[in-house]
Amino acid sequence: MGRASGTEPTTSPVRRLVLLRHAKAEPPSELPDEQRPLALRGRDQAVKVGAALVASGLVPDAVLVSGAVRTRQTWDLARKHLGEPPVAFTDDLLGAMPRGVLALVRELDPATRTVLVIGHEPAMAGTAELLAGPGSEDGALAQVRVGVPTATYSVLEADAPWSDWDRKLARLTEVTRPA
Repeated sequence: MGRASGTEPTTSPVRRLVLLRHAKAEPPSELPDEQRPLALRGRDQAVKVGAALVASGLVPDAVLVSGAVRTRQTWDLARKHLGEPPVAFTDDLLGAMPRGVLALVRELDPATRTVLVIGHEPAMAGTAELLAGPGSEDGALAQVRVGVPTATYSVLEADAPWSDWDRKLARLTEVTRPA
């Protein structure tokens, strides 16, 4: 007996990149910047981000997280909703510029369809702006041009393999701040 129409497995070539700025951190103090933890508000934001990603169908197949304490804590709280995808913690996202983030994206496993990157400003908004090309949502593009607040994510989509992602290749479909 055959499958009912519309129930065939999807083999869509679309890849989605979700760029998340970490949740609200404690203000600068005597601690080195990369050791600043999340503020109480940031903890609440991180949990809400995880729930919002699930509600939007943006459950990642892989996750890249900056080595900073606040990004690791953001992931630890958000992942309660997102399961256990493979995670890579990398100091390459600390102080990264958009081209540095793009270099990490280009190295992703070709089979991966949805990737979550948790990093810092101005790299998260800058990377979204760098990649946003024709078909991008105007309001989302305006937002990434001025930067994004904490616990805000941008979603980009493209049919190209990760290794081919480059300037103006993707569609910026949304910028969301769930918390």
